Amino acid sequence: MRAEAKYVRMSPRKARLVAEHIRGRSIPEARAVLAFTSREAAGALEKVLQSAVSNAEANHGIAEDRLYISHAYVDGGPVMKRWRARARGRVARIRKRTCHITVRLAERPQAAPTVEPVQAEATETAVEKPKRSSGRKKTATTAAKKKTASKRPAKKKEAGS
Repeated sequence: MRAEAKYVRMSPRKARLVAEHIRGRSIPEARAVLAFTSREAAGALEKVLQSAVSNAEANHGIAEDRLYISHAYVDGGPVMKRWRARARGRVARIRKRTCHITVRLAERPQAAPTVEPVQAEATETAVEKPKRSSGRKKTATTAAKKKTASKRPAKKKEAGS
């Protein structure tokens, strides 16, 4: 399920910026993104997207809600070359670029309902997890302090004087 617009009078670089925004999105989400994009390429991409959705519904009978944009890419088309007069009798080339916009749709995979066996849950709860060690690193100085602390005799409290 795809749609293509050829020879669109727009620079491919500018159209690619908008195509990147809708790639991988669902159809309603992509339409919302294109509606609020202020670039001229958004209008051209909206037309191609509508055509692709219509193709999917008419030819394959797939509802719009189950579709997403799997590919959205823009290829360069032929370049029209024009001339502009410059100083001292010279000319400057003007390149009027065109592009081919392609949108491919795919159907979202349906999540199959999974039924877990009751026996598996009982065995998982019976297994004990190993205890985690403390997060603090043991260094040579901390180990030495512990050894010296255990060798010292306990201090006696003196009665009030």
